[in-house]
Amino acid sequence: MSVSTNPGDAGRDPGKGAPVAVRQARASDAAAWDAFVLAAPEGTFFHRFAWSGLFRDVFRLEPHYLIAERDGTVTGVLPLAHQKSLLFGNALISSPFCVEGGPLAADLESLAALDDAAASLADSLKIPTLEYRSRKATRPGWTVKHDLYATFARPLSAKDEENLLAIPRKQRAVVRKTLTGGLKSETEEGADALFRVYSESVRNLGTPVFPKRYFAALRETFGGDCDVVVIRDGDAAVSAVMNFYHKDTVLPYYGGGTAAARKSGANDFLYWEVMRRAALRGCRRFDFGRSKAGTGAFAFKKNWGFEPQWLEYEFRLTPGTTLPDKNPNNPKYALMISVWKKLPLPLANFLGPFLIGGLG
Repeated sequence: MSVSTNPGDAGRDPGKGAPVAVRQARASDAAAWDAFVLAAPEGTFFHRFAWSGLFRDVFRLEPHYLIAERDGTVTGVLPLAHQKSLLFGNALISSPFCVEGGPLAADLESLAALDDAAASLADSLKIPTLEYRSRKATRPGWTVKHDLYATFARPLSAKDEENLLAIPRKQRAVVRKTLTGGLKSETEEGADALFRVYSESVRNLGTPVFPKRYFAALRETFGGDCDVVVIRDGDAAVSAVMNFYHKDTVLPYYGGGTAAARKSGANDFLYWEVMRRAALRGCRRFDFGRSKAGTGAFAFKKNWGFEPQWLEYEFRLTPGTTLPDKNPNNPKYALMISVWKKLPLPLANFLGPFLIGGLG
């Protein structure tokens, strides 16, 4: 089966065989949906059906998961969720809080049917913005945001020394130093240590934090395809990250470090440990995730020798609608970010979940 989100690469001519029908997916479609995603070369962890329940149950967002079929066989999927906020706008997104999530289709006809169904859904619900989180823009007439986010990925060897040598010399020296610094790594069964570290980290950036139950729900939902690596300096957790696993890829996704982590090099040790553990697990690709241009995280990943691969997010906007700009570099959020950085951590953790549902 040839699967692609790019019409030029579709492996099947449109119009052949039975017509394509698109409908909203049901819980009973989960297995067929995920089988299609796993078979798709461009299918990602973020296309998995279980995200729909997380959007609904944790963030109170309405999922609209569209499935295309021909003669009862799945030929395409499109995960969508309705995100509406007085502060951050009204959009139908594929998919919020995720790097990717645009339509996957086996042929041109299925791809076009999914696009048409998504546009009709947005119009019927009076949602002014339809957003596809795509790697490459392919839709004429849609607005494209192509210089804000990049993702970073490269092959992962089965051998630790080869992975070390793939890191540029200066950064490799930093990593080697952390290996003899007394830091300890462990996997965490729950997400308590992760949340303590992560919440402090994002507060310091001026960003609202996710509810703690979100991290617990991710662990429960994705089971063995999700784990947490924690770095301790003595008994104190100073750095931690939640990782996702899809096919042969590891994706460290929600991570952060305390002020103490910068002094000990714990953040560098953390990502080396994720690499090492993932290689032992059999992963052969390391995806460093998405970062905004001009941020410390963007520079950090480049220092590790990863080259940015720019994401081309696509937007279908109704007339008069402006392109969403939830970027923290947007001047309209400057005062809010400045104030947020100064909040006591318990207060920031209490308020964050009330805002975060409209941000991702």
